[in-house]
Amino acid sequence: MAVVEFVMPKMGESVMEGTIIKWLKNVGDCIKQDEMLLEVATDKVDTEIPSTLSGKIVKFLANPGDVVKIGSPIALIETEIETNSDNLFDEKIIPEHLKTIMENDTQKNEESNRFYSPLVLNIARTENISLEELNNLTGSGIGGRVTKEDILSYIKEKKKASTGKILQTSANADSNIISASKNERENYFRENNLIEPTNFESNTKIKESTQGYEILEMDRTRKLIAQRMLESKRISAHVTSFVEADITNLVHWRNKMKHEFMQREGCALTLTPLFIEAIAHALKDFPKMNASVENDKIIIKKNINIGMAVALPDGNLIVPVIKNADQLNLVGLTKKVNELAKKARENKLEPDDLTEGTYTMSNVGQFGNIMGTPIIVQPQVGIMAFGAVQKKPAVVETPFGDAIGIRHIIILSHSYDHRIIDGALGGMFVRKVADYLEKFDTSRTLW
Repeated sequence: MAVVEFVMPKMGESVMEGTIIKWLKNVGDCIKQDEMLLEVATDKVDTEIPSTLSGKIVKFLANPGDVVKIGSPIALIETEIETNSDNLFDEKIIPEHLKTIMENDTQKNEESNRFYSPLVLNIARTENISLEELNNLTGSGIGGRVTKEDILSYIKEKKKASTGKILQTSANADSNIISASKNERENYFRENNLIEPTNFESNTKIKESTQGYEILEMDRTRKLIAQRMLESKRISAHVTSFVEADITNLVHWRNKMKHEFMQREGCALTLTPLFIEAIAHALKDFPKMNASVENDKIIIKKNINIGMAVALPDGNLIVPVIKNADQLNLVGLTKKVNELAKKARENKLEPDDLTEGTYTMSNVGQFGNIMGTPIIVQPQVGIMAFGAVQKKPAVVETPFGDAIGIRHIIILSHSYDHRIIDGALGGMFVRKVADYLEKFDTSRTLW
């Protein structure tokens, strides 16, 4: 028998930590390999994590709500496998910190009675919860530990009480406060630790209204997206090049094929897979765009894995990745686009769906935008946004001379990392994608 450290697994590119949502098994339970052990949340996805081996759960090293770094041990599992792996250890060579946890359970619980996870402390700082308030909270976790649910419940009740105090103050505000100047009112409420109501009313005084506003708390995903965007702008020297493309022939071909495609394949033929196909072709022509930067080295990627930004129902954004996009035909590419978009909107993406991206595209046209300046997904060096397709009058060259025609025009916006991608390469790349779209073969078939 051997005791194995089960570590927090890697769950996506640039993901350095995960928050344990809940354990799906209990200490003492037996678990089989590939059976789900816990649920973990990251900035990219919430997912269930399977056990990598069969055995008996000896100890959980982290609680729900704890933020754990990738690769850190989170559980101990007793198994019958051999102990020659670096990840395994028997009773004689158990690391000291784990041995202490296992042998001194009661003492550990007493000592960590007021231990607070990084997530709880972060919430407390954001909500201005003092250490004294935390110490007075009754925790529902193991050993009385304060969990994420405990502190969120406390904050909710605290806000309710504060709202009641505000309403009472507003209802009982005397004539001096109601008729006071804006500065006097602000000073009064600040000194009394109150939030000023947006409106004061009195039967005997003039009614005065102030501009109303709503305060919304960022959810976990939005906070992490904000952090990633700032990091990308700090790391990469962003430059954006724009190209206008006439994709009339492509649009007409797609409109001709979409109904038959739906009948035969059971999913929609949108413009997105056609855009991704053009990017994949262009990346083969300009392999330096399919790269990343590590210190002073440029890493050229052999696989062409294209991420596509998907807007979620809650307004947040996620980027699932189409692996080896250049090796898929248009039918396979379309099915993969639809599959990943559906999984993203239903919160069913798996960690593998979000890893190993080498280039990213975003279809901002679906929101009615004609162009955008997208932010690079680290550690990639480029991202392209496709604007709305618009019908415009344009000059068309014909065998009989130039003519004016109604054409389907789109603007491509290519943001790239100027540390290694110069304007010439960045501009040629987006022009090449536009060329593939403009020269689309309308005689091609899908089956």
